[in-house]
Amino acid sequence: MEIFKIKIPGPYSTVQDGGRYGYQRFGIPPTGALDHFAYSMANLLIGNPEGAAVVESTVVGPEIEILDEVDLAVTGADAAITLNNKSVSGWSSIRAKAGDILKLGPVKKGCRNYLAVSGGIDVPLVMGSRSCYVGAKIGGYKGRILAKGDVLSRGAGTLLERSRRMPEKYIPRYETEMVLRAVPGPQDDFFDTGLEDFFASEFLVSTNANRMGYRLEGPRILYKDGAAKSIISEPSLSGGVQIPPDGQAIILLVEQTVGGYTKIATVISSDITRVAQALPGHKIRFEKTKLEKAYTIYQERQKHLLNIKQMLEGGL
Repeated sequence: MEIFKIKIPGPYSTVQDGGRYGYQRFGIPPTGALDHFAYSMANLLIGNPEGAAVVESTVVGPEIEILDEVDLAVTGADAAITLNNKSVSGWSSIRAKAGDILKLGPVKKGCRNYLAVSGGIDVPLVMGSRSCYVGAKIGGYKGRILAKGDVLSRGAGTLLERSRRMPEKYIPRYETEMVLRAVPGPQDDFFDTGLEDFFASEFLVSTNANRMGYRLEGPRILYKDGAAKSIISEPSLSGGVQIPPDGQAIILLVEQTVGGYTKIATVISSDITRVAQALPGHKIRFEKTKLEKAYTIYQERQKHLLNIKQMLEGGL
């Protein structure tokens, strides 16, 4: 069912879902929504199944014409959202009718927004996912960013019997300064004072920041004497922090499969959502965290998500 037409696409809007896993050995990265919390909540707010595809936008969202009655939800960055030029709230379900115009303005805080529609965005499955990987021109809508005139369809889904809204206390506050928890390694043994400097220093997000990774600007992280400045290329994971020969850290994200630079630390999975909402110029520090603590944080986060799900589905 055709559900909306793109009038203005925004600078980088793509269709994303929970990710494409199991194909990294073939050079296909996971892709998927960068901010998994905002992505999951957008679907939950309109009763979509877990994993439904959404539109992820960066810095400025799209302007779209609604083609049929539908429930919508917009989560993520703090941005002006209007329906027929009237302000509507993010982090809540929105009932829209054919002919309505939804507009997502420039972000005020944060970086990325997530637009979900009843039934999820319906584009072909590629290797088990609807996520767009622009680098290989696969998935999403014709393997590319959205453009003016594109018409997107939705899957089967019913409208809500009553609206849903995220309680204010659960809506993230995107900061311009953040502390990311990170586990040292896997190549932390390539550093001595450099490892200490890494966890003691402040970094700025550079303009070279995208879905592949965020390059940081800050003090040069030095290798210990005699240590190699590269390794045999190995599989990479989202959150790995590479230190290339120039000593400037790079946080890897969802569109990378292998790398030959040493990784001084790995940002815990629960904090990747915060990286996803960082903009150039934002400040980042790293906090040394043990692996056991990272597991505990992950388990607590899963319980938190389950509590929110039960609350919203119960209409509380």
